[in-house]
Amino acid sequence: MMDLHMHSLYSEDGEFTPAQLVEQCGAQGITVMSITDHNSIRANSEAELLAKEHGICYIPGIEIDCTLEGVGFHVLGYCIDYHGEDFARIEENVVTQMVNTSAELMRKTQAMGFDITAEDVFAVSRTAYRPEIWTGDIFAEVLLGKPEFAEHPLLAPYRPGGSRSDNPFVNFYWDYYSQGKPCHVKIEYPPMREVIDIIHRNHGIAVLAHPGVNLKGREHLLEPLLELPFDGIEAFSSYHTTEQAAYYHEVSKTKKILTTCGSDYHGKTKPAVHLGGYATMKGVRLSETETSILRRKHLLPPH
Repeated sequence: MMDLHMHSLYSEDGEFTPAQLVEQCGAQGITVMSITDHNSIRANSEAELLAKEHGICYIPGIEIDCTLEGVGFHVLGYCIDYHGEDFARIEENVVTQMVNTSAELMRKTQAMGFDITAEDVFAVSRTAYRPEIWTGDIFAEVLLGKPEFAEHPLLAPYRPGGSRSDNPFVNFYWDYYSQGKPCHVKIEYPPMREVIDIIHRNHGIAVLAHPGVNLKGREHLLEPLLELPFDGIEAFSSYHTTEQAAYYHEVSKTKKILTTCGSDYHGKTKPAVHLGGYATMKGVRLSETETSILRRKHLLPPH
C-alpha cells in the first residue's frame, strides 16, 4: 500500500511529527509514503532516514499553494531535491504573510459575534510548530471548545451529528475562511506555472492535487490546467468519489501522465481522513502508480 499525501506538524494544520507519521505508516502496512507539508520541506530529512529504518520507501515531497486565473490550487512535488534554496524561499514568503494575517483573521472571527481573545487562540496553538500562525482550523477548535458557544447556531453543523461534523475543523475553515468566504484574508501565492517550474528545476515531479476539490464549480479551468507541464494528477484522493477517481484517472491516461494516490491525512484537523484512505476504482491496480513513481525515483529499471 502507498500513501503519497500526508501532513506533519510542519504544516500549519498538521498534528504529528515526521517520526510519528512513519510509525503510523508502518503500523498501517504502508510501504511507500511521502510527507507533503504545505509550502515546507522540513519533514523530509527526518522522515527519509526513519522510513528506511522501518523498511518503508520514502518519496520526498511538498504541497505548494499557487494560483491560476485568480483561483487557489495545490501542486504536489515528488522526488524533489529538497536541499536547495527555492523551497526555503517559498516557506519564508508564506510564513511571513500568515503571521501578518493572523490578527486580521481574529478581527473577522470576532466580527461574526464570537468574543474570543488572543489568549484563547494561543491556548490551542501553543503546541504547533509556529504558534504565532492562526488559521481557520485553529479558530474552529477554539470556538467549538468554548462552553459559552455550545448553543451558538453558526457552530451547530460542526458538532456531533451535524451536517459538517465529519471533519469539523477543516469544514469550518472551508465554510468561513477559504477563498470567497466572509473571513477570508488574501495571501499572495505564486502562479501555478512558476511552481511547476520550481519543482522541475529541483528534479521533481509536479502533480495536480485533489482536482475534485479545487475545480468544483470551476470545471472550465481543467483545460488550461492540462496545458501546463504537469507530470501527474492525484486522481485517487480521500475527497474524490469513485466516479471522480475514474474520471481523473482517464484524464491522466489520455494525457499520458502519472496517476497518484493520497489520503491528505492531517490528524485531528481531518478526523474522517485516514492513512491509506482514498477512492480507487475497479480494474486499477495501484501497483501501477507505485511502479511509475519508483521508476521516476530511479529505484526500478525502466520498462
